[in-house]
Parts: sequence; structure tokens; C-alpha cells
Amino acid sequence: DTDPLPDTGQWLLLALNEKLPGTIVQILRARIIGLHHFLMLFMMLAFSVLFDSVEAPGLGLGARYMFTMAVGRLLRAITFVSTILPSARPWCVSARFRVPAYPHYWAQKYYVPYASDASAIRQIINQDMAYADVGNYPSDYRLDWGSMSFLIDFLRPTASEGSSWFSLLKKAGGGCNDLIYSGHMLVAVLTAMAWTEAYGGFSSALVWLLVMHSAQREVRERHHYSVDCIVAIYVGILLWKMTGFIWPLKDASKSKRLNKLDKIQSRLLQAAKDSDMDKVTELLKEVEPGGQETQNKGPIKGLWLFACAIIFFALTIVVLAFTLTSDG
Repeated sequence: DTDPLPDTGQWLLLALNEKLPGTIVQILRARIIGLHHFLMLFMMLAFSVLFDSVEAPGLGLGARYMFTMAVGRLLRAITFVSTILPSARPWCVSARFRVPAYPHYWAQKYYVPYASDASAIRQIINQDMAYADVGNYPSDYRLDWGSMSFLIDFLRPTASEGSSWFSLLKKAGGGCNDLIYSGHMLVAVLTAMAWTEAYGGFSSALVWLLVMHSAQREVRERHHYSVDCIVAIYVGILLWKMTGFIWPLKDASKSKRLNKLDKIQSRLLQAAKDSDMDKVTELLKEVEPGGQETQNKGPIKGLWLFACAIIFFALTIVVLAFTLTSDG
């Protein structure tokens, strides 16, 4: 029941509604593009690579997208688990979840007694120790979930949930607390970055306009605070740039050969004018990869091992999940 945080971005959008023409406001409010559209755009990109529509090694663009998304999701989980932020939609919890009316044990001990009293906050800073009497709260209802009983401390099921925890988990569609940064915007930004790298030009500018439209609508409809969308945009851009060295857009060996060809171009033309075929053959041998194939075997083998390890790890997690939850 904590009030939403003050959000300057939300105030700005409401102020613009009063200043801008009605038609523009309706366009800003319109649900032009959603998360599934960005995912469909990514699928088109991944398979366009397969048919040589863009310059990339095989399905490298799609693999880079998925790897960058995995890193971004991991960082996002670490971020929102670290600090609990109140939802921008204060009615969310009461509408979606059945939870006890009293706070979680940690909130009882470390948050509630000091949340609204400035002197209590000052005292806990000085003492660096929880000192307040938390009172007598009812103990949480505990079910027997076997090896998954540790989830009870986080999900806090009520007696009406019954003996199965699966009914609670299948309602998963995101929590009610604000999850900084926005996962929707991360998907949108990575799709825009992939599109820009693949095609560029006017079409990429249009995709980025759709990303901006989606960002303001996330804030306007109170799915996220403004900071969630802003952080997602620059984190997505930085992550995409950082993963570029793993999946380069163009063949590095090809660019090296072209650079060498540029260096010997004048000598090659002179040898051709002199009809010195031995010299031409000698110069062309300098351009040929030769021993580069053996040099590239190491990195290529490393990428194959990395890909196999990722696939094995993912399948192991899936098998463990099904095994540990098969008892309901």
C-alpha cells in the first residue's frame, strides 16, 4: 500500500496533453506497436539473415540478439531484486493477488517501524541496527511444497490457495512492484539496434520512432516509471555495442584481404603493365589467407564450444525444472 513515486516524466506527458493539438495527443495515446510486434520484427531479421538479405555470418544477428537479451535480463533481475520500488499502479496487488494483509517479515522488522518517522530513520542510521519493537503479527500460513518449500517465504500463499503451489505460479505475468528497468523497452531497443545494424537508413529511423512512441506509452499508461524506460534505452544500446566483438557483422578475414589488396594495388598494376606474371602471382599470394585458416580455427572452435555449453546449460535447467516441479 505504498504510494507511487513522483515521476516527472508522467507529469510532463500530462502537461503536454493540455498544450498539444488533440490529434497529436490521440496519436501518442494510440497503441500503434506492442511487444509482440518488436519480437516479430526480430524474427524477420533473424530469418532474413538466413536468406542472405543482410550482411551477417549465418544466423549471427539472431544469436547476438538472444545473447544480449539474456545478459540484459540477468542485469535487470539483479537490479529490481536489490531494491523494492512501489508500483506505478497502486491497485495492482489487490486486483491480481491474494496476499496476507500484514507485511512480509523483513518489512515488519527492517522497514515498517522506520518508514514514516524521520527521527526513527536518523536513529537507525546512527545505530546501524534494527531496534524498534515490531509488535505481534500473525505468522505466515505455510504449505508443504516439498523441495520447493523455500518459495513460500517469497510467494506467501494464503490458506485459500490450497495445497498446490502451481496455481500460484501459473498466474505469473510480472509482479506489481516496479521492475527497473523495463523489459519491454529492452526488447524494443535491441530490435531497433539489430535493425539499424542490418539495414540502417530511413527504415531504422522509423523503427526508432516506434521505440520512442512505445516508451512514452509505457509511462503514460503507468506500466513503468520514466526512469525504467530511460535506463532500458541506454542499457540496451550499450549491451548491443559490447556484444559486437563476439558476432562481428562482416567477415574479418575478408576485410583484411581487401586492406592488403589496397596496399599492393599500385605494385600490382605496375606488374600487370610490365607483363610480369611472376610478380603478379607473388603479389597475389600475399593477399591470399594462407595460414590464416589455421589461425582462425582456435576462435571458431571456441565459439562452437561456447554455443554447445549454452545449449547444454539451458536444456539442463529445463529438465531440472520439470523434474523438481513434477509433484505439483
